[in-house]
Amino acid sequence: MQYTWDEIEQHVAACTRCPLSRTRHLPVMGRGDHQADIMLIAEAPGGQEDEQGVPFVGKSGELLDRLLQDCGLYRKELYITNILKCHPPGNRDPQAEEKEACFPWLKYETFLLKPKIIVCLGRVAAQRIISADFKITRQHGTWTYRKNCALTATYHPSAILRDPSKYEEVKQDFEEIVRKRAKLD
Repeated sequence: MQYTWDEIEQHVAACTRCPLSRTRHLPVMGRGDHQADIMLIAEAPGGQEDEQGVPFVGKSGELLDRLLQDCGLYRKELYITNILKCHPPGNRDPQAEEKEACFPWLKYETFLLKPKIIVCLGRVAAQRIISADFKITRQHGTWTYRKNCALTATYHPSAILRDPSKYEEVKQDFEEIVRKRAKLD
């Protein structure tokens, strides 16, 4: 079955495929340009995202916006989403069954968007999207290609909040993403 953006949002809003649906305030559907050539995928919404129903708000979102702007990118020209659409309690890593329950929604988002570049933000997203044994510290900024799409990963903005020295590494990763985008045009 092929869904529209509105239908996916309605399904996510009503989803009860895993226990997180019972503890969420609001599901967090991806946001951004539905014709974007770059898709950012993180692991799961945080507490503020759960309250507002929007991905990347709060300190991680502010840092992501600054990082994007430093590289000449803007949130409005990208599509930003998470593997999970509901907030795991205590900001714990998503459990396997939660990732599997939400993964069809991410597949639909990706199918409708047809991005040229997918950027995984953090280890959990990279291990689900790129490779189960992905090592973010060693492999961030490297490229994989699948189905006419370039995939890469970098640190999640929350990792930079914990260790500000990672900012320059992540900025370099995003600068390479900008260069890759220019080559794919």
